[in-house]
Amino acid sequence: MAKYPRVREQNIAVFGESGSGKTVLVSSFFGATQDGSYQNNIWDLVALQTGQGNRLYQNYLGMRDMATVPMATRFSNTTYSFAVRLKPGSPEETKKRAFDELRLIWHDYPGEWFREDPSTDEEKNRRFDTFVTLLKSDVAILLVDGQELLNHAGEEERYLKLLFGNFRQSLMRLKPDLLAQSGPLVEFPRIWILALSKADLLPDWDVNRFRDMIVLKAADDVERTRECLAELVKSPEAFSFGEDFMLLSSAKFQLRDDGHAATEIDLTKRLGVELILPIASVLPLERRLLWQERLSIPVEVLVTLADGASEFVAALTGTSDGKLAKLLARFPVSKVARTRALKLIKTSIETSLPHLRKAFEEATADRENLKAMLVKFKLDLENGRVNKIIRTQI
Repeated sequence: MAKYPRVREQNIAVFGESGSGKTVLVSSFFGATQDGSYQNNIWDLVALQTGQGNRLYQNYLGMRDMATVPMATRFSNTTYSFAVRLKPGSPEETKKRAFDELRLIWHDYPGEWFREDPSTDEEKNRRFDTFVTLLKSDVAILLVDGQELLNHAGEEERYLKLLFGNFRQSLMRLKPDLLAQSGPLVEFPRIWILALSKADLLPDWDVNRFRDMIVLKAADDVERTRECLAELVKSPEAFSFGEDFMLLSSAKFQLRDDGHAATEIDLTKRLGVELILPIASVLPLERRLLWQERLSIPVEVLVTLADGASEFVAALTGTSDGKLAKLLARFPVSKVARTRALKLIKTSIETSLPHLRKAFEEATADRENLKAMLVKFKLDLENGRVNKIIRTQI
C-alpha cells in the first residue's frame, strides 16, 4: 500500500542585494494564496513552518491593508519551506498518482553578504554553510533592482558593475572551501536567471528590453560572473548565466513624491510571481533535454538536473511512473534507455499552447489533479514567454 503523503522536493535559490525586494517577493508569493479571495480547486500552498507562514502572511496583510513594506531581514539567511498539497482527485487518480505533495524549498541568501566581509570565523563558516544548503537547487534567481536602475538612469552600468562585482567577490571568498574536498561540483544550480525586481517601476519594459539593457550596459561583467560561477561546476558547458531573463513585480506600488514610502500597494497587480513554481519544476526538464541534445554531458551531471524527472514526465505524458523510473535508472548505462527516456521528456515539454489548454481542461474535468497542476505550470511558463515576462534559452 502507498505511503502518504508521497513527496517530491524542488529547490530554488534567490540572490539579491539588500533592498532588492526578496522579502516582499516571498511574502507576495505565499500571502496571495492565503487571501480569502484566492481560489484553487487543485492544490493548497502551505508553509511547513507555522511561525514562518504567519510572518509572511502578516507581511502581506501589512502591504495590502496599511501600505507597509516588510522590514528588511538584515544578515538573516532564511530557508522557506512550502508544500503544494494536491487536493483529492478521482479515487483512481489519488491512489495511483506519482506524488501528493510538491515541496518548494526557497533559499534566501542575505544581500548584505554581497558587500561586507565576514567579521569573524563563525560568520565566515555560516556564510559557507548557507551557500552549501542551496546547492540542491536546479535554478537560481539573481535580482536586478528596478529602483536602482531608475536611480542610475542613463548610467545603469555603474549600478550593474557594483552588483555583479560584489556577487563575484562573494563567490571568490567561498570558492576555496567549496572546491577543497572533491574539486568542481556536480550538484550546483545550473540555471541562473537574471530577474528585474520591482518591474512595476518600469511599466514600459518587457523582458526583451531588460535583456537588451543588460547586454548593452553590462555584457563584460555578466561574462566575468558567468566564468566565476562556471569554475565551481563540473561540465560547465551544462550551465547558463546571462542567457535567461524575467520580470518580477510583487505588487503595484504607488509611491509618494519623495519616492521613499508607498501610499498604496496593490497586490492584485503582480508580474512573474506566478512563474516561480513553473521555473522550479518545469524549466529544469526543458534545459536537461536541450543540453542532452546539443552537448556531450556526463550522465552524472544530467541526472542531478531535474532529478525528479520521472514523476513529472509520467504525469505530463500519462506514462507509467514505474516504467519511466526504470528507464531513468538505466540512463547511465544504456543508450536505448536514454533514448526512450529523453523522447518521453521531449514529448512532455514540446506541447503547443492550444494542446496545453485542452489538456488542462480535460485533466481538471477528470479530476486528475497532479496532471492538471503540472500542465498548468507548463501553461503558465509558455504564457510568460508569449507575454514577454520571461525569456529562456532555447
